[in-house]
Amino acid sequence: MNLKKIRAAVIGFGNIGSYAIDAINEAEDFELAGLVRRSIKPLPERYSHIKQVENIDELGKVDVAILAVPSRSVYEEAPKYLAKGINTIDSFDIHTEIAQLRKQLAKEAKNHQAVAVLSAGWDPGSDSIVRTMMQAIAPKGITYTNFGPGMSMGHSVAAKAIEGVKDALSMTIPLGTSVHRRMLYVELEEGHSLQEVTKRVKADDYFAHDETHVIAVESIDALKDVGHGVHMIRKGVSGSTHNQIIEFDMKINNPALTSQIMVAAARASLRLNPGSYTLPEIPVIDLLPGDRDEWISKLV
Repeated sequence: MNLKKIRAAVIGFGNIGSYAIDAINEAEDFELAGLVRRSIKPLPERYSHIKQVENIDELGKVDVAILAVPSRSVYEEAPKYLAKGINTIDSFDIHTEIAQLRKQLAKEAKNHQAVAVLSAGWDPGSDSIVRTMMQAIAPKGITYTNFGPGMSMGHSVAAKAIEGVKDALSMTIPLGTSVHRRMLYVELEEGHSLQEVTKRVKADDYFAHDETHVIAVESIDALKDVGHGVHMIRKGVSGSTHNQIIEFDMKINNPALTSQIMVAAARASLRLNPGSYTLPEIPVIDLLPGDRDEWISKLV
């Protein structure tokens, strides 16, 4: 396929940022414009050729910005790029705040003829599309979403921001029926106790709604494994027919899959009218490169 290249910039270089660069480089319809960071630092050898800047204006024309930043930074970061007429893609994962953020970004995006796709990870994100389909297939019923066992990036990042925490790893353990246990491993900063850090953790909205255990360890690096997964099941009713059971299951590399979905959402953003969107609002076929008719002949 002879496709026009989409110029994408990656904002931030953590787990998501590095995998987003990989996904962009592998996509035939994308071109990496560069990497935007708060300060320029040496990159690993495989990324050393990438242009780093502190201001996206130094990259020339950019179609879309992949926001590889913590969820709580999206409130500040997304409007900056939307104001320049650049589409934004984020993986915002605070479920209870998505609806409000969507409204906030819609106003900014429409004012500047841009598009914001928010919560474009795997949950929220691709799992949200699956849940939507399950709801349509069996309108009456209950859907259970069970995560893990695996590393939650959002929870780990949130824990690192808590006073007294030097580094953190949050593991999600499924207990069934959408109930989860959080096993949070922390390296403590000198002068802080496990008791005080535990109190702060359990007051944070990321951890306040689940059973959470905080455990002090000497090294987080010795524990890290970016594997994760989800098992969703819906038991419901189609028309008047009961006992319709639909299941979805996957085991994944968390940041790699998140980044891949963000790049797919970046592609779709260029086919949308100005405004803000979550993944269930976007035609799934627009996540794919190239012509709709070709994909319909292959997939439908």
